[in-house]
Amino acid sequence: MIENSPSIGFVSLGCPKATVDSEKIITQLQAEGYLIAPSYQGADLVVVNTCGFIDEAIDESLDAITEALAENGRVIVTGCLGARESVIREHCPEILAVTGPDATDEVLNAVHTHLAPPHSPYTSLIPPGGVKLTPRHYGYLKISEGCNHHCTFCVIPALRGRLESRPLEEVMSEAEALVTAGVRELIVVSQDTSAYGVDLGHTSALWRGEEVNTSLVDLARELGELGVWIRLHYIYPYPNVDQLLPLMAEGKILPYLDVPLQHASPIILKAMKRPADIHNTLERIRGWRSVCPELAIRSTFIVGFPGETDQDFEELLDFVTVAELDRVGAFIYSPVEGASANQLAGSVDPSLQEERLSRLMALQCSISKAKLKNLLGDQMRVLVDKADEEGIAARSYANAPEVDGQIHLDAVEGIVSGDFFDVEITGSDDHDLFGRAINHPADL
Repeated sequence: MIENSPSIGFVSLGCPKATVDSEKIITQLQAEGYLIAPSYQGADLVVVNTCGFIDEAIDESLDAITEALAENGRVIVTGCLGARESVIREHCPEILAVTGPDATDEVLNAVHTHLAPPHSPYTSLIPPGGVKLTPRHYGYLKISEGCNHHCTFCVIPALRGRLESRPLEEVMSEAEALVTAGVRELIVVSQDTSAYGVDLGHTSALWRGEEVNTSLVDLARELGELGVWIRLHYIYPYPNVDQLLPLMAEGKILPYLDVPLQHASPIILKAMKRPADIHNTLERIRGWRSVCPELAIRSTFIVGFPGETDQDFEELLDFVTVAELDRVGAFIYSPVEGASANQLAGSVDPSLQEERLSRLMALQCSISKAKLKNLLGDQMRVLVDKADEEGIAARSYANAPEVDGQIHLDAVEGIVSGDFFDVEITGSDDHDLFGRAINHPADL
């Protein structure tokens, strides 16, 4: 360790894509010999990676910046909210520097300006696979930046730019490094995962001596050879997604899709500038399940969007009832500054928004409860997130970390985080399962 190495505090907010950005920045900082401080008081300066997606996220980011300034006084801001520097400067004018999202070099330059690096950094300070902000056994793999869509409720394209896919060989090399470092589950993320490679014309790349198309399907096929769980998030229901289902049925990648549908009323979807043929989406889901019956689908929806009538909302409830999605997240429409939806007529009263959110989540709770109850007696492979003397919290293929439910078991001697083993399901509630171990990792 370098004597008197400068120390950086780090606050990471927002989605998994922002987490990946934070990991890149921290990895490079440590490569240059900086220490990462566990507290504000122990840091020479603080970097805050912000979120700017909705008003609640903006408020959380501004609160985090304010706290860092109060506790430390020397703060650099990056991330999505950083793309709106005037908002940050107006709230906290004493900030040292502000950068936008996916700006590792700019953040490092700002750090160098205000806190010079040590003269003799040791690259051995970096663990295999780089620094991770997630538990050791799973990690996020960001395959592209930006988005080509123009959803009226969203400002992400203005913050992160148009779609920019990473070269396939670069993605695969990073995935291999993560697996070598002990990651047992790779969660593929981007703003629009289905569109991977579109901006590159799906050109071929050379990987392990073979030509591989730069497309989501071909990338998923290659990732499926790494021997770990591969989970796909943020999938638009494009026709190319159909080609992923055989890979799931063959066990190459997890039979799990995160598909942010946002609504089910054609009128509201058109106002959102989203694919409006919800009947086609429903048929696509049925087709996916016919190829891979065990498929688990997660989606998110917005309620209270401008112009949403009672009929529009009932159409959303009807869709959720028929689709029987495994997991649903829902949000009240947030008029984010800069979103074109703010100009639409027909704002929905906040009390009605809350009522609709409660009704939607109550409906999904009943669907989830019934689906989980049907799993009683089933056996399944799980990945352990937490294990101590109080018990085990694990997940099956149908549960993504942080957003879905878990499987709870009594403590089993010798089982630790990151272990795979098999369980029998013995109970359920609205969102979680309960089980008992039927083997030990040493037996597998």
